[in-house]
Amino acid sequence: MKKIWFFLALSLVLTPILQAELTLPAIFGDNMVLQQQVAVPVWGWAAPGANVTVKFAGQTKSTHVEADGKWLVKLGKLKASCLPQSLVIESGGTKAFTNILVGEVWLGSGQSNMEKPIGLQPGQKPVLNYEQELSAANYPNIRIFQVEKMLSARPRQDLEKYHGWQECSSNALNSISFSAAAYFFGREIHTNLNVPVGLIESSWGGTRIEPWTPLAGFQSVPALARIQPPDFGANKIPNTAPTVLYNAMIAPITGFALRGALWYQGESNRGDTNYDLKMSALIGGWRKLWNEGDFPFYFVQIAPFKYLKNLTNYSADTDPLPHFWVQQARAARQIKHTGMVVTTDLVDDLSDIHPRDKASVGHRLALLALAETYGREVPAKSPALARLKIAGNKAVLKFEHTHGGLVSKDNQPLTWFTIAGSDGKFMPAEAKIVGKDTVEVCAVGVDQPVAVRFAWNQIAQPNLFNAAGLPAEPFSTQDPVPQR
Repeated sequence: MKKIWFFLALSLVLTPILQAELTLPAIFGDNMVLQQQVAVPVWGWAAPGANVTVKFAGQTKSTHVEADGKWLVKLGKLKASCLPQSLVIESGGTKAFTNILVGEVWLGSGQSNMEKPIGLQPGQKPVLNYEQELSAANYPNIRIFQVEKMLSARPRQDLEKYHGWQECSSNALNSISFSAAAYFFGREIHTNLNVPVGLIESSWGGTRIEPWTPLAGFQSVPALARIQPPDFGANKIPNTAPTVLYNAMIAPITGFALRGALWYQGESNRGDTNYDLKMSALIGGWRKLWNEGDFPFYFVQIAPFKYLKNLTNYSADTDPLPHFWVQQARAARQIKHTGMVVTTDLVDDLSDIHPRDKASVGHRLALLALAETYGREVPAKSPALARLKIAGNKAVLKFEHTHGGLVSKDNQPLTWFTIAGSDGKFMPAEAKIVGKDTVEVCAVGVDQPVAVRFAWNQIAQPNLFNAAGLPAEPFSTQDPVPQR
């Protein structure tokens, strides 16, 4: 057998599995969805030297088992199909997986806002209209798979704990507390494309980005190459250590053919001044190890939240959240085939770090996928600052992604703009829309403006939107985000 297996091993030192019995990873199972229009890897373990034959959708592929017990074949490109089919693997014995569909497969990962289910969750409020959403959530051509929480000091070849593939129903979603954001995204992809959708959730509340990042990802970013997983020895593995969630919850599914990934994380890294680089490491590492090219990666900008309970002495200059928003926006501009959802308008309680409107989060992620991945002509991006020009005592701001023009969502004067002169002191400003893509900003006492901030506050919920109903990105002209 050619060295093709190594695109799955990906230069990682994995615990060898030597066994005679025909075995496949846990990610393969009844009710799964296989990715359409790509070569689909199927792999596992069997007796060294044995023949393995894989049959699916009229294709038959054969190979020999390597000396270490591993084997891999690739099915040719598959057409989307709602017709249930069987995947049959033969090597001494026979394994058959049934009720398999072909369509679009997406992976959702991150911390508690990705993990948050539609229904009741201890310590959290349910999503908006959760009872109605659950009762209507019967989509047999959407399939869900959930990875349970696990840690590992080294990359694992297979999952230890998981909920296998299930047809999407109110009972299936509720019984395993499946991700609301991923479900709402998948529902919209399914109904718009009219193809089966497979959703894989692998998330853990309260976690940082570093544990989800593979070592190869850190090594691909020079500024982060020094990050190494510690030697835990006999000590308990914390879920904060670099690579330990990737090792246990992502590595075992690496190689399973998918269209792209969704990411909803950041609260635990708020204040991190290298988050854009860490996003590069995470995304680059996953893409390298999957070996499917620069697959789409869409993520959510974390929402406004009252991190400081007492805002009496609040200072926007030292608030880490707006700077973190800029880091996220910078990652979306600098990393190919990515996109970011803005959520400043989706918070009904600024004291709740888990915004309840996950349907809108899923909708906006789906808009990005429909526009950027599937080529649909839908408005998908939020207004973003393109350039600043000073004209007398006014700052003139040009925006991109206005999708029909800039609007005030509530038809009131624009909110959350501040402006500063040469003294660097930011003052509340008057801002008004003067064209489809232009806003003028000025303030009494600032005769020669040099900088503008927008939504530069942890509780900012501004009313500047585009005509498509998407809120503008927070920004500071002192900390610009490059245009793509």
